[in-house]
Amino acid sequence: MMDVVTPKLTVDAVIVEGDKVVLIRRVNPPFKGMWALPGGFVEVGETVEEACVREAGEETSLDVGIVKLVGVYSDPKRDPRGHTVGVIFLCKVKGGRLKAADDAGEAGWFSLGELPELAFDHGRILGDVKTILKKQRIL
Repeated sequence: MMDVVTPKLTVDAVIVEGDKVVLIRRVNPPFKGMWALPGGFVEVGETVEEACVREAGEETSLDVGIVKLVGVYSDPKRDPRGHTVGVIFLCKVKGGRLKAADDAGEAGWFSLGELPELAFDHGRILGDVKTILKKQRIL
C-alpha cells in the first residue's frame, strides 16, 4: 500500500492600505530572514477566513477584516517543506498597531511598487493583487 500525503492548507493575508502592503520578516525556516505576507497553517476546526484573521493578528498585532478572496495557490513547489495549498485574502485594517509578533521578526508597510525579494510565491501573489486593485479599485 502506498503512503498518501495530503497537501497542507495555508492562508495568507494581503493587508493593503492605499498603495502599501504589510509584510513580515520571517524568523523561521524556510526563507528565514526574508519578507513575506503574514499567514500560516489552518488549524483543525477553523475556517480559512478565521485562520487568516488569526494569523494576521498573531504576526502583525493588527485586527483585520477580509475584503475578498484573491485566489487559491496550489503549485506543489510553492513551499520547500512540502505541498501546500494557500488561500489568499485581501484584507483591510480594522484596528491595532502594526507590531511584529509570533514568528515575525519585523513587520512593516511596503509600497506595492517597490517590494523587497519575497519568500514563497508571494511575489506572484502580490502581482495578482496589483492587477485586481487596478481593475476593481477596491481599496
